[in-house]
Amino acid sequence: MRPARALIDLQALRHNYRLARELSGAKALAVIKADAYGHGAVRCALALEAEADGFAVACIEEALELRAAGIKAPVLLLEGFFEASELALISEHDLWCVVHSLWQLEAIEQTPVSKPLKIWLKLDTGMHRVGVHPKDYHDAYQRLLASGKVARIVLMSHFARADELDVDSTAQQVAVFEAARQGLSAECSLRNSPAVLGWPHVPSDWVRPGIMLYGATPFEVAQAEAARLQPVMTLQSRIISVRELPAGEPVGYGAKFVSPRPTRVGVVAMGYADGYPRLAPTGTPVMVAGKRTQLIGRVSMDMLCVDLTDIPEATLGSPVELWGKQVLASDVAMAAGTIPYQIFCNLKRVPLDYIGE
Repeated sequence: MRPARALIDLQALRHNYRLARELSGAKALAVIKADAYGHGAVRCALALEAEADGFAVACIEEALELRAAGIKAPVLLLEGFFEASELALISEHDLWCVVHSLWQLEAIEQTPVSKPLKIWLKLDTGMHRVGVHPKDYHDAYQRLLASGKVARIVLMSHFARADELDVDSTAQQVAVFEAARQGLSAECSLRNSPAVLGWPHVPSDWVRPGIMLYGATPFEVAQAEAARLQPVMTLQSRIISVRELPAGEPVGYGAKFVSPRPTRVGVVAMGYADGYPRLAPTGTPVMVAGKRTQLIGRVSMDMLCVDLTDIPEATLGSPVELWGKQVLASDVAMAAGTIPYQIFCNLKRVPLDYIGE
């Protein structure tokens, strides 16, 4: 069997959820959209269900997968519904639903539902992706109440730059939110992962930890609370070939790496078809046989090469950690010019193995 796999530590997942609760002092929806950022939504939800206040997913398909698996906890649809016909399913399965556009509000007013809805009314405070305009927010809130189809409303928004701790954008968005919600009596939800970790004074009755659940920092700089996270995924494989090259020899496609000295090259069963970032350059950290080394040359579809020159004990079958508890996913992502969110979500054919049930 091909040795590539991802080990998912569910105890680390629970640790990170508890950290979000501890830091925020609020109720927390565990964000498990995009198959729990590549970690397996159903297994992650089952691991957290006994203590999570609820879950958040992108769309109804993801929510129904959880319900089919027996998850009875609250599930919030972060993108709301895409067609009015979905409201029947939302009501039937007791899902919570974001309303971010006036057309969604109009659909609720015009569509019969079997029982009242739980709505999270999203305000555009400056990210300008989705959300009701501040001038329409009070009216939208009142129309939801007047529809007779809403049992509860939570007020929410989303930060565009909370991962940048030295800019005032987040404070500006909070000010817009506070002004727009004046006179409205409802709980609120503002803090995502970077806000939970780095913006302790932002008001939030509910927080929405996402990337922090999986043990990756949302920040590009060291941050004290993020250092307390435990990586959940360890991407593993093994050495499948070893060769000795003299100085001056190219390795891999395009000859992007040429050995500067006699070099011992290991080939790893892992490539961009598995989700490892193709743009990861020479120098990207890798652990082989418990020792830190580097990627060399271009990443191929199914294989990549690593420098074994200073690890004489590494041989065929030696274990390789591409990211995990020894090589942080954020370091690999930064080397590849991307973010850990993407490299987690890009995992394709790698089997997921679970520990810490």
